[in-house]
Amino acid sequence: MLRVAVVGSGPSGVYAAQSLVQQSAVPDVRVHILDRLPCPYGLVRYGVAPDHEKIKSLQNNLRSVLEDDRIDFLGNIEVGAHGLTPARLLELYHAVVYCVGAARDRRLGIPGEDLPGSHSATDFVSWYSAHPDAVTGGFPLGGPSAVVIGVGNVAVDVARILARGADELRPTDVPEPALEALEASGVREVHMVGRRGPSGAKFTTKELRELGALPGADVLVEPADLALETAYADPEAVPAVVRRNLAVVREWAARRPTGRARRIHVRFFLRPVEVLERGGRAAGVRFERTAPDGRGGVRGTGAYEDIEAQLVLRAVGYRGVPTEGLPFDADRGIVPNAAGRVLRGGVPSPGEYVAGWIKRGPTGVIGTNRPCAKETVTSLLEDAARLAARPVAADPVAELRAAGHRPVAWPGWLAIESAEEALGRTLGRRSVKIADWQGLLTAADGAD
Repeated sequence: MLRVAVVGSGPSGVYAAQSLVQQSAVPDVRVHILDRLPCPYGLVRYGVAPDHEKIKSLQNNLRSVLEDDRIDFLGNIEVGAHGLTPARLLELYHAVVYCVGAARDRRLGIPGEDLPGSHSATDFVSWYSAHPDAVTGGFPLGGPSAVVIGVGNVAVDVARILARGADELRPTDVPEPALEALEASGVREVHMVGRRGPSGAKFTTKELRELGALPGADVLVEPADLALETAYADPEAVPAVVRRNLAVVREWAARRPTGRARRIHVRFFLRPVEVLERGGRAAGVRFERTAPDGRGGVRGTGAYEDIEAQLVLRAVGYRGVPTEGLPFDADRGIVPNAAGRVLRGGVPSPGEYVAGWIKRGPTGVIGTNRPCAKETVTSLLEDAARLAARPVAADPVAELRAAGHRPVAWPGWLAIESAEEALGRTLGRRSVKIADWQGLLTAADGAD
């Protein structure tokens, strides 16, 4: 039997496990999917916006994999500095596939970035997604204005959540404290700002159209911002996704306010240079106007614009973080690898593999993880005969329990699901997420 541990239960980890059990080269494979959280699905549970029901329904596909008899989910197992070391994992399993994503947000590196009221979009998403590590408060929603720095899908998500009415979010699984805070929000103006033009933005057309379809918000674009868009003088040179995005923002630029409760201002060619301070808190952002530099980038123009805001959220991308005991390329934010094989000193490390963002960087969509995982599993299977010859623990779960770990197995996760459904019923809602560690672990104990 080939015993494999997959660290991380998001799409890349589940796809890696699926590839392992579906292949026929090594028929006797057993996979344990380890996760630091007691809940599976990674960013599908804790990163996809609560009003994106269709994308969140991907959990059903991931569930079918995790219910395979050859795969065991083991939540509440930390790997790294405060948990299992990579060396210990190789004593328990023939091979380990790390699918730990890119957990840290990129910083702006500008003065005032750490003022109260200035946050990463990652923190905001974790809060409204009920991540148990999320900050429990501190987002100043009482003021009239918020600035979201970035023009990717995460920026669109947080802008949309800020501009939605609470009644629209009530049918979702957003946790009750976040729903109450959003219901009391005084934010009426949301500014989503990018340093490049719309042709350099990273959002998808579907996300843009959703933003423009909000029933309680006007979406507005400055015609002067679009006038700077010169990246594609030849219409035939415009990629299809860019052409669609340009069509949407040009439609918005032609709109006029209709008097809806909230307004979303989508701005381009503005680079943040400072988070402004008043009374020791964030009070807005100073931007420098940029212009195309003729080489695919932008240059500063020396003209500045201040946008007032009581809440500042940066959504400018993610970076991988090192796992103690694994090599790490700090420049690229990945574990160095060759086709998924972890490289130590430039040489493949027997039994150690990576897949997903920690392998290739934070690029692509959820579906991109499937071929990425398959490539890694192909490498692992090429090494399988040598790996299976190495002695490992007969019962890794027993070893984990003996070492003081409290793994949450699949029945524990099902108990959490049941508890969340019960919580929703008490609130007159559908299933509502439990947002704290103790609540999750207590619910999981209900399966014992």
